[in-house]
Amino acid sequence: MEADEGSGESAVDTRDEWTLLAWTALAVMVPVIITLWCSVQRSKRKMLIKDIFRRSKHGWHYTDLFNKPTYCYVCSQHIMQGAFCDCCGVCADEQCLRRADRSLPCKEIMAPAQPDGTLAHHWVRGNVPLCSYCAVCKQQCGTQPKLCDFRCVWCQTTVHDDCKPGLQDQGRCDLGEFRSLIVPPHYLHRVNKLRRGQTEEYGKLAAACGSGWTPVLVLANTRSGNNMGEVLLGEFRTLLNPVQVFDLSQLPPAKALQLCVLLPPGSVRVLVCGGDGTVGWVLDAIDTMKLKGQEQFAPRVTILPLGTGNDLSNSLGWGAGYAGEIPVEQVLRNIVEAEVVKMDSDRVWGGWKVQVASKGYYNFRKPKVLSMNNYFSVGPDALMALNFHAHREKTPSLFSSRIINKAVYFFYGTKDCLVQECKDLDKRIELELDGERVPLPSLEGIIVCNIRYWGGGCPLWEGMGDEPCPPTRLDDGLLEVKLANPVRLGQAHTVRLVLKSSRMPMQVDGEPWAQGPCTITITHKTQALMLYHCAEQTDDDDDDNSSSSETEGPKQPVPSGSGSGGSGAP
Repeated sequence: MEADEGSGESAVDTRDEWTLLAWTALAVMVPVIITLWCSVQRSKRKMLIKDIFRRSKHGWHYTDLFNKPTYCYVCSQHIMQGAFCDCCGVCADEQCLRRADRSLPCKEIMAPAQPDGTLAHHWVRGNVPLCSYCAVCKQQCGTQPKLCDFRCVWCQTTVHDDCKPGLQDQGRCDLGEFRSLIVPPHYLHRVNKLRRGQTEEYGKLAAACGSGWTPVLVLANTRSGNNMGEVLLGEFRTLLNPVQVFDLSQLPPAKALQLCVLLPPGSVRVLVCGGDGTVGWVLDAIDTMKLKGQEQFAPRVTILPLGTGNDLSNSLGWGAGYAGEIPVEQVLRNIVEAEVVKMDSDRVWGGWKVQVASKGYYNFRKPKVLSMNNYFSVGPDALMALNFHAHREKTPSLFSSRIINKAVYFFYGTKDCLVQECKDLDKRIELELDGERVPLPSLEGIIVCNIRYWGGGCPLWEGMGDEPCPPTRLDDGLLEVKLANPVRLGQAHTVRLVLKSSRMPMQVDGEPWAQGPCTITITHKTQALMLYHCAEQTDDDDDDNSSSSETEGPKQPVPSGSGSGGSGAP
């Protein structure tokens, strides 16, 4: 009897254990299965969205959270996440994305004009910009919590639903405030019908775009500085013709600038969004155009500084760095108001050419030829740049912020102040300015500058030292050579440096390398047209200008720093 009871209890215990084990397995497996199912569905949804994006004429971008109340253009419902087109501004949730892509047209980069030769409005309903006002009643638009009111994707005019019939323009779009910068779609449509080589016809077609038509091309490097390039590309596509906006990570400048050939000669302006290296890349492409016989189509260059140093941008009045402090609309207004100045530029066939001829009995290689727009240096600053670039090549993901980049530069600069790896440079190098040997004091580095600023905003030539000096200019064909203490060594048309022994760090426009014994010759070739921003002067600038005028006489209103300045730290 007791044995039966014991076996019964054992069977119950075993059954309970199996039940507990089954529930435990179920508790573990069900979340895993649900997670895997959700992952598969998420992957399918992403693949579907990518397929729509790839086939679409819209410039779709997906976002998990809109930064303002947004309504779907298809179902008119409020949406928190979904896709938006950075060209025309259309928004849609995931369920309505395919339908929105098929039924809502995007900006046409090339389209025929109306019978009277004008462009028709392209209206998009709802989600108008904040603080926009109706063109008819002058009251604020987009104030109701629903899909309401209209915006033209070309002229950016906004109008209430009820006021739209009262517009006095009879449906004709004048392209708005930035009509002088926009390439109209009907212009490209007419150019496309011309035969090749009929460049004289471009002027006739341009006459229909207005007397002050100076179209702008936007070339942005999305990898520069604090990674603002992607956002800026979308904002410029909204205001301009999308065909005018290029991502340099997807299309090199040489191909992007071929659009200049379809526009009237001498009328095009190029906005380079990036650092000094990106600007040099674009200037290289412009020189390539000149080599191909397209010099008449060479554009004027302006800069939106997104890099770390931005010395060239600072010298031309465009600031030391851009972090969104002014809207892109103001950036375009500044381009319209900018002045044209000539800048000494090289780029292989012209401007400033840096020729590096290595020494050695068995060295039969051709001299290395480099391009210089900003500066050449040998010494501590080149060593900092070399260490920085080596670190960035190993861990590029860490260098996504301008502040982090400058912090790394500060670290290597502090390290060099303690170690002094470049000391006694005067014993290892010889310097000639226009064929005359220059005696060197004790130093660590020499800098040859073609612009006013160096090292992230330091005005080497005119901003330091007590002795009077001739003014620097962007168009004088002279280089300024200095020591970093600083000691001004002089201005010259040709600079020659001879490194007699050991290896030393060198850089040209922020591109560093380690160089053995060699002879370096810097010569001037040609000039590039740049746009100079006449920003409001500060008290320091006024003091500098007044002191320069007392010692040198009147100066022309162009940024100082056309020659190159060299600097060496003792």
